[in-house]
Amino acid sequence: MISVICGFLAAFAVGMLILPLNIRLVKRLKAGQPILSYVDNHKAKQGTPTMGGASIVIAIFASLFFIRHGDKTAYVIIIVTVGYALVGFIDDFIKVRYKNNKGLSPVQKIIFQLLLAAIVSVYAYYTETVGSSVYAPFAPKQIELGRFAPVYYIFIFLAFTNSVNLTDGLDGLAASVTATNALFCSVMLGIAFFAGVLVGDGAYNMIVLCAALCGSLCAFLCYNTHPAKIFMGDTGSLALGGFLACVAVLGKMSLSMLLVGIMYIVTSVSVIIQVAYFKLTGGKRVFLMAPLHHHFERKGVFEGKIAVVYTLVTFVCGAVTVALMLTLY
Repeated sequence: MISVICGFLAAFAVGMLILPLNIRLVKRLKAGQPILSYVDNHKAKQGTPTMGGASIVIAIFASLFFIRHGDKTAYVIIIVTVGYALVGFIDDFIKVRYKNNKGLSPVQKIIFQLLLAAIVSVYAYYTETVGSSVYAPFAPKQIELGRFAPVYYIFIFLAFTNSVNLTDGLDGLAASVTATNALFCSVMLGIAFFAGVLVGDGAYNMIVLCAALCGSLCAFLCYNTHPAKIFMGDTGSLALGGFLACVAVLGKMSLSMLLVGIMYIVTSVSVIIQVAYFKLTGGKRVFLMAPLHHHFERKGVFEGKIAVVYTLVTFVCGAVTVALMLTLY
């Protein structure tokens, strides 16, 4: 328990130390965030320092002092997180270098994401502590996926990385929702660990890492709430998605984490509905703008309020998931 608290505090402290340096460096390099032309209500944010996700990732490294080093699970999660962060960094670099908000093409992004997802999914499938089974908050026994497991794991990676990326559209939104997710991931893993459902140093280390992610995001929110002094960029959003997906797969908690991540799902589904309806009706829209948080913003809801509501919904879903787990374990 002490290591979990220390992991949170260490990541928070490191984040608070390096974020001001991150902001100054990005300003010196003139690496400000370009804004899409159709998001006209965000024009004032043009040029805000980006790539703050680098500080989030670096802060997580502080937790490595408090993990049990006899297991490699923590290192796998860190490597995967850094891998997705690098993909995001390339995307952010292209955006700021050429002063547009396009970056990598969707196909290029998917290729990079699929490659990383496939590698870690195959690793998980052939790892004795993971294999082809998952837990659910509503079932006392493991659900066996068989040979379908690697495909399911890849889907989890693509779902998390792209959903977190889509959620990162307002000041403090993705960071606050993900911090809440990380908090409940740590709690759920802790319940499973102390109940003997998950065993070994790997399970313990995931609890510490999730606490550290929560700590690093709390530090980031000190600079990212409205009006944001820095954005996480794809460097951060893809890294966060990769981290959560890795914990979901290696901790066999993907079904539980999908419930906690309900706002990620709502965000992604709103985009799918908007695009599908637009194509089927020849240009009509369901929402004023997608993802859903931009629809609310267009309706006049203050973006800080949207972030708070999204976070509260995530918290409630997390509490329900924990309650379900406690009745089983």
